[in-house]
Amino acid sequence: MRTTEKPTGIAVAALWAAALGVLALAGSHILADRSKSGEAWVHAWGKAWMPGAEGIGPYSGKETLALLTWLGSWILLHLALRRKNVSLTAGGVLFLVGVGLATALLWPPVTGRMVHLLQGGH
Repeated sequence: MRTTEKPTGIAVAALWAAALGVLALAGSHILADRSKSGEAWVHAWGKAWMPGAEGIGPYSGKETLALLTWLGSWILLHLALRRKNVSLTAGGVLFLVGVGLATALLWPPVTGRMVHLLQGGH
């Protein structure tokens, strides 16, 4: 029996897309918390397609932006990396850094500080 190895790029593309999705969630969360106009913009993404989005507020837009970022980046990264061998170790480390950063950005003390800084605070 003959086995063929698949390029590792497809796995790395999936990992990186997941990290980008959660980073988009964190970014949209900060944007929605920063100002009423940011909140309205994020909420509009959810209201554009999700029934009942008005009742759950900007959360619908945050999830929509995360979903679009994840899916779009997965498609693009898959197309770019599908025939390449990419280091799984480096890909995994970058994934963990992205998820760790997103987690930190979603933690209320960090989010509050980021919003304060973006609004011109010191």
